[in-house]
Amino acid sequence: MLDWFANMTRVELIWVGIGFLGQFMFSMRFLVQWVVSERARESIVPLAFWYFSIFGGMTLLSYAIWRQDPVIIVGQATGLVIYLRNLRLIYKKRRRLKRARGRKVS
Repeated sequence: MLDWFANMTRVELIWVGIGFLGQFMFSMRFLVQWVVSERARESIVPLAFWYFSIFGGMTLLSYAIWRQDPVIIVGQATGLVIYLRNLRLIYKKRRRLKRARGRKVS
């Protein structure tokens, strides 16, 4: 394993580091979701889950493009569309609820 890293150029080592960073961020979303759900005693998907999904997915997509890995590229690009759509739906619902509360007060 150490030979594998020893034979890499500086640029390759940086990109492997980016790949591991992306994987770490992507994995953090599960930890966040688990902790929040345990505290609530029900399955919850917090906003942080989607942000970790987006930033981890973007980082892994960058790594996949550098590696020229079409399987990871397609998977991460597709996931990013879904994560961004979920954030849009969340914020759209929040705006709708805020407007509805504003009408009730008046």
